[in-house]
Amino acid sequence: MATAIPHSAFERRVEALIADQAARTPQAVAVVFRGAQWTYAELMTRAEAIAVMLQARGAAQSDIVGLHLPRSADMLAAMIGIWRAGAAYLPLDPAFPQERLAYMAADSGARVILCTDGGPRFEAAAEWASIGIGDWGLGTGASGFATNDDPHVSKLARTPNPQSPIPNPQPQDLAYLLYTSGSTGMPKGVAVEHTSVVNFLLSMAEEPGLTAIDKFLAVTTISFDIAGLELFLPLIVGASVVIAEEDDALDGERLKALLDDGVTAMQATPTGWRVLIEAGWAGKPGFKALVGGEALPVDLAKALTARCESVWNMYGPTETTIWSACAKVPTRAESVLIGKPIANTGLYVLDRGGNPQPPGVVGEIFIGGAGVARGYWKRDDLTAERFLPDPFLDGFGGRMYRTGDLGRILKSGDLEFRGRADTQVKVRGFRVELGEIEAALAGASGVKAAAAKVFGSASEARIVAYVETDAEIDANALRESLHARLPHYMIPQHIVALNKFPLTPNGKIDRNRLPDAEAPKANGHYVEPQTETERLVAKTFSEVLNAERVSAEANFFDLGGHSILAIRALALLRRDLAPELDLASVFDAAHVRDLARRIDERRGAQVYEF
Repeated sequence: MATAIPHSAFERRVEALIADQAARTPQAVAVVFRGAQWTYAELMTRAEAIAVMLQARGAAQSDIVGLHLPRSADMLAAMIGIWRAGAAYLPLDPAFPQERLAYMAADSGARVILCTDGGPRFEAAAEWASIGIGDWGLGTGASGFATNDDPHVSKLARTPNPQSPIPNPQPQDLAYLLYTSGSTGMPKGVAVEHTSVVNFLLSMAEEPGLTAIDKFLAVTTISFDIAGLELFLPLIVGASVVIAEEDDALDGERLKALLDDGVTAMQATPTGWRVLIEAGWAGKPGFKALVGGEALPVDLAKALTARCESVWNMYGPTETTIWSACAKVPTRAESVLIGKPIANTGLYVLDRGGNPQPPGVVGEIFIGGAGVARGYWKRDDLTAERFLPDPFLDGFGGRMYRTGDLGRILKSGDLEFRGRADTQVKVRGFRVELGEIEAALAGASGVKAAAAKVFGSASEARIVAYVETDAEIDANALRESLHARLPHYMIPQHIVALNKFPLTPNGKIDRNRLPDAEAPKANGHYVEPQTETERLVAKTFSEVLNAERVSAEANFFDLGGHSILAIRALALLRRDLAPELDLASVFDAAHVRDLARRIDERRGAQVYEF
């Protein structure tokens, strides 16, 4: 276990640690976005004004406040402002389907949702107010930035709210409610307290370590909990956080440009690092790379250690607050380990009876200590199933989390990851419960049963779905219908119709006997592209997929495409055709003709047919 953080540290909340740093270095640069910057004093002024506005709109201590904002400095100020009001934030990723966001807003009971002007307007069961940025009453300067010289901001920051008492926030209050994929068919909320986040951040400040001279590039969506390290760790040590826009993380050239501007550290999934390396990033002296979200392949570890001062492999589920272990990756590593637990954390490898496994023997990984979340939101049954009494580590609530991961303790004391004990998988760093995909498919007309399976490594994963049916199923139409319920990273690349599922002797679906989907040949049935945009999209797909030619009716994923190839195609399309195109469009409109039509609609271009 890492050096323990004193219990007195848990008497503070995250926003209090940030405020302490702002008081020490008010004129230091806290946040950079689109080339503009705020000092710590300006960031806290903005956050304080948002807190006052939230209280005026009825937000009270322990309320949930939804955050439906694009990546920006205002997003970060809003997160801190929510805490200053005594509330907890709920990430509502604008890229997610409306049905999913509506469910999260209703299930959480969100009191207020902060959003851009004009949205969202979910038909949720909960009572809440939707507040657009233009309604905040906060004056803005260039690039959407406000300064503490702005009279509107200053007035709001100084004006108490007579209708709401000054909150008395507690360290045990919720910091955030974050929804993850759920095996029952709907996402489930993980409730994380400030004490857990504080322990995590203070431990990360020591190892891997960050100082006031660092400049950290934040690239992760806030709907992925690891964003908490990128946004808040720099702010408690006096460093600067550079906020990348949504699409920067998907474009190696943009990432390279951001990193070249004095950035000293970045965190990303293995997929994200591959995008950067494939764009020709040569690394830089003194640079620190954090890798997590999915298993770190040895070849990528070697590529990163050759480019960086230090590379750290990070491990931990959302339920134990971002990361629970880390390990510095040695140069020329022949294997990559999870490492040892962070401060005030215990990692256990147990057998089915709950007994510790001897060194070298595989068992299920359990995590105890200060990072263990409060539990699943409104899911006492599931909380009781996964959050168990901890007989090994005293204090910190006396609970441990059953991860479902398999591993073994080596003689060195380091933990080695050995896969999953269930059907949960990682796709480009996002946690995916195959049961949620199966539930979405099972509700379709003509489908008697559904199953899903992942083929390939995490960074190049292909989700294949199977439906048992007696009817004629239009697989493409069925796949498209899933976009209303599932985010793009959960959409299967293939759907296979079977008359009967293979079964095990006890009558369960035998997933080992489910066939892989055969990708059709790119030079099979061919339909000539009819417009210039179709021709360019088909040419791009052909280049990325190394195919002689691609039909206007071809589906990128049916031809063998996966997430890494989709990112490559996106970069080419942005360069040659549509700079504003996003990755979700490549996933949502994967057919050549559909993607070309979407590009033309966005550009407002006139379509010419040959």
